[in-house]
Amino acid sequence: MHRILKYGLLAAWLTVGGSALAAPGGTVFTANEQAASISRVRLADGAASHVKLDIAPHNLQLTPDGKRLLVVGVSVHAGHHGNSTDAGRLLVFDVADTAAPAFSLAVAGHPAHVITDRSGQLAFVSDAANNVLQVFDLASRTLRARIATGAYPHGLRLSPDGQQIYVANMKGNSVSVIDVASLREVAQIAVGRAPVQVAFLPDGRHSYVSLSGENKVAVIDVARRQLLDKIAVGNTPVQLFATPDGKLLYVANQGSAAQPDERVSVIDTGRGQVTATLRTAAGAHGVVVSADGRHVFVSNMGAASFSVIDVAQQQVIASHAVQAGPNGIAYAADAAGN
Repeated sequence: MHRILKYGLLAAWLTVGGSALAAPGGTVFTANEQAASISRVRLADGAASHVKLDIAPHNLQLTPDGKRLLVVGVSVHAGHHGNSTDAGRLLVFDVADTAAPAFSLAVAGHPAHVITDRSGQLAFVSDAANNVLQVFDLASRTLRARIATGAYPHGLRLSPDGQQIYVANMKGNSVSVIDVASLREVAQIAVGRAPVQVAFLPDGRHSYVSLSGENKVAVIDVARRQLLDKIAVGNTPVQLFATPDGKLLYVANQGSAAQPDERVSVIDTGRGQVTATLRTAAGAHGVVVSADGRHVFVSNMGAASFSVIDVAQQQVIASHAVQAGPNGIAYAADAAGN
């Protein structure tokens, strides 16, 4: 049975059985595409700060050591789908001070998402306009490679062993498999209509892909590079993220501009089905799970907010206001975020 939890924007942490659920520590960052800004929210007390940018940021990502925040987007002067050589930027912030970027790099075409390798030295940016993955060396601040992908690459994730990157090709209806050592595409896996983002289980055996054109999530056998199954979720699933134990996968369902969805589908990976449905707010988009597996953070595009989910209780316990159009979301524990 699907369990739907209704809630409004919360001013305080919820209580269960008469006692307040513990507020997580750390910091959440959101990429606010409509506001052309990033927000930084300290969870312990809700203190928020916002940094105006010269790009409309679509996605952001912390480096593995938590010391840098990478932000990508199209120049506010180029329009949302820029194609010029200076249309996009990769902004690199020091997490200790996010008032301004430490440096930035030009990204051709239409940058969508960014991740790094396990060392945090190579940044991989999907360029939807040119059907490539651009690879930047952050130490030398140079473009290292351009890797051909399928049509309109968007979300991407590094495999747990650090050896492969899976890239969701929205118009190619496929996932590109990138070999990190050789920096080349070694396979494409057909998955279904309009894949947006990818998630891996921690053991690396399976990958999951949100299919925004089918309202389903595809399941891939990583070793065999084979589609195994599709799981029905909400309307227009976008980002998705697994818990550290690999038992649960949280899927944000964005819906459309006219009919935004506000549900997060919770997939039991062992059973291969949705076992809970939680309500956050309009336009659920970005998802990240804390390293300890206790909390999930979901950005809500249509509500200019992000929600905090308690995994043990399977319940939304808080909402924090950010600026307009939050897409990408990242979480830093106390040592890195405060």
